[in-house]
Amino acid sequence: MSKKGFAIIALILILVSASFAYSKISIPKLNIPLQTDFNDNMGGEVAEEPYSLSIEALRKGNYPGSEFVIEEALTPGSNYSRYLVSYFSEGLKIYALLTVPNGTPPEGGFPAIVFNHGYIPPSEYRTTERYIAYTDAFSSNGYVLLRPDYRGHGNSEGNPTGAYGSNGYTIDVLNALSSLRKYPSVNTQKIGMWGHSMGGFITLRAMVVDKDIKAGVIWAGVVASYQDLFERWRKRFIPSTTPSTRGGSWRQALSQQFGSPSQNPTFWNSLSANSYLTDISGPIQLHHGTADTSVPVEFSEKLEKQMQAAGKAVELYTYPGDDHNLSSNFSLAANRSVEFFDKYLK
Repeated sequence: MSKKGFAIIALILILVSASFAYSKISIPKLNIPLQTDFNDNMGGEVAEEPYSLSIEALRKGNYPGSEFVIEEALTPGSNYSRYLVSYFSEGLKIYALLTVPNGTPPEGGFPAIVFNHGYIPPSEYRTTERYIAYTDAFSSNGYVLLRPDYRGHGNSEGNPTGAYGSNGYTIDVLNALSSLRKYPSVNTQKIGMWGHSMGGFITLRAMVVDKDIKAGVIWAGVVASYQDLFERWRKRFIPSTTPSTRGGSWRQALSQQFGSPSQNPTFWNSLSANSYLTDISGPIQLHHGTADTSVPVEFSEKLEKQMQAAGKAVELYTYPGDDHNLSSNFSLAANRSVEFFDKYLK
């Protein structure tokens, strides 16, 4: 065969190979799964599925709770019984303090309060310790009260995730709420929620997720938006703790992946209960000491304005010179809290 013939055959082979390669690349339709996170381009584009820490992710969750198991009958209060109980949250056995008023329940059942405690080092936490005077204020005034542990606290199963870099504690509270609704002497239409500090953060999140929480009271709450937590909650306001999810680590992890709030406001707003106040389930009463060195009073002041802008009922009480626990005004704040719940739950 001539050189010209070889050249023609070689050219044909090259063209066939190129055509075959092109067809292999372009003809099949790729099956790309839905994203499970926000895009990494910092442009604020929302993925098909919400990020796990977002409010929308919480709303898509299922929180069946379980029947309470009475683990131990405790020393009774002045006019109420006390129990150590357990329930389940995401397969984890979570312990809780349950108090029940003495006597016959009113028609429809007792009003009830889910009580969300503030930060206590998980290894030091005990279900029956601390917040005794706080819980008594409601338990002695005709309310069934449930104070859930969070996962990894005391004898409760699971790892302590922290509240700000994980929805784990909020999920435990939402399952506690469902468990409380199953308790026979509770009026399911008259359930409120109380929170202190970190527990206030959880309370606000729960109230934009569960529409049946009729009213909320928050003392010294971490109730700022994630942008303000990122930019304005400085070290002097962050307790020194050991879990990796406390302090600055969640800031670092989220900002490295998604950018800062100024770079990606859509993402950071999606995490904040403050972005969903038009959907909040009921009125809120806020209490905050002006000398609080753990959580700045401006968080409660700003939430009051945000609630008003959303057309929602809110009350704010500030206590000049008082601390994170409202030590100097405890009785006054407790009485105001009881009166608030009486108004909306009784």
